[in-house]
Amino acid sequence: MTLLLVLALVSAVITFGLSIAVYRVSHRYGLYPKIRERDMHTRPTPRLGGIAMFGGVLCAFAVAFAISSRFPILNVVFADPSSVIAILAAALLIVVIGVADDVWDLDWMTKLAGQFVAAGLVAWLGGVQIYSLPIGGITVGSSWMSLTMSVFAIVLVMNAINFIDGLDGLVAGVALIANGVFVIYVYLLYREINPSNYFSLSAVIAAILVGACVGFLPLNWHPARLFMGDAGALLIGLLMATSAISVTGNISVSTLSTLGRSQLAPAFLPIILPFAVMIVPILDFALAVLRRLRAGKSPFSADRKHLHHRLVDMGHSRMHAVLIFYAWTAVLSVGCLLFFFPPYWKAVSFIVVGVVICAIITFAPLGRRKAMTTIAELTPIGDGAVAHLDPLDQAYDASAADHAAADIGPEPDAADPDAARSVDGVTPAHKETR
Repeated sequence: MTLLLVLALVSAVITFGLSIAVYRVSHRYGLYPKIRERDMHTRPTPRLGGIAMFGGVLCAFAVAFAISSRFPILNVVFADPSSVIAILAAALLIVVIGVADDVWDLDWMTKLAGQFVAAGLVAWLGGVQIYSLPIGGITVGSSWMSLTMSVFAIVLVMNAINFIDGLDGLVAGVALIANGVFVIYVYLLYREINPSNYFSLSAVIAAILVGACVGFLPLNWHPARLFMGDAGALLIGLLMATSAISVTGNISVSTLSTLGRSQLAPAFLPIILPFAVMIVPILDFALAVLRRLRAGKSPFSADRKHLHHRLVDMGHSRMHAVLIFYAWTAVLSVGCLLFFFPPYWKAVSFIVVGVVICAIITFAPLGRRKAMTTIAELTPIGDGAVAHLDPLDQAYDASAADHAAADIGPEPDAADPDAARSVDGVTPAHKETR
């Protein structure tokens, strides 16, 4: 575990330093796009943070390779260097595509084609594929089926992560929590299966990705000075999918039986845990695709109806919306990890209590709004006079003022009716779809 922490630290330090450099260069040369209608920020902000994250990941892998001669435990990661080379090549490709999209706004078909090429590099050249599903000993029927499933899984996760990138610190924080839990699970799993050599490519990828997120968060925390852009979000999705597949696709039930405990929970964990740590992005992705297809649009057309947008529209501040995403991710991922330690009722209890608490916090603004509406409807206006502000108006104005104070940037022009802020601190123009 110490070596994993060292690699995470290297990734964090390099990413942080490069993030500062990217931030300064971007402002010096004006490398930031105009604010789009669906954006939640109010001032132009550089979107090239993915470059810094890739630099941190690349340096951490270089350090791991450099010290592998002194620490034989790392040899299992670099025994077949083609896998690492293919993963880093795919990461470079996806970062280039992401940067190009952040600068020139590529069409969705070009981006999707690049994602499939990157996923193909990982699955075909790198050999990171789903060979078996550890549920009842199911084995993938053919090499082509294995390759196809792996490629589509990687592309799915990349887009799911990219879709939730809409609030300061959201993707970096969710990925930090998810990969932090996942690296602990992989470490514990391999330590029990093979106590003499419990390192794995999956654990190294997850640890390095945790470090990259830690190093990037200081500049991405609200109010963000630097965004990761498509380059960073797609990079996180690529590495998360690769890490999950390298465990899920290669752990069989017969291997899990060596743990010496009931096979039920351990057999399902390699499938459930990767899904649990990514359930929030995947849910948002699925809802977005269904919503757009039902409206007769491309599934990759942009809109302002993602889950984080809905939380803000419900009345949460942007910071509260981000923390709610963190809470859901932590409850589901940590809850699934607890199934590794019997008795399993503790894990079930943790998930049930956590879900109830998260649900109450998530939907609390709806209850407050209903209460304010009731009070406003019962408040007498007076004889022949119109109240200047009823309780509901006062509450909405206070909410709008709080959101406006949290924003960094110029205030809207009062003479422009389209620039007036709504109750959630977002202009009406921001509520329109593209």
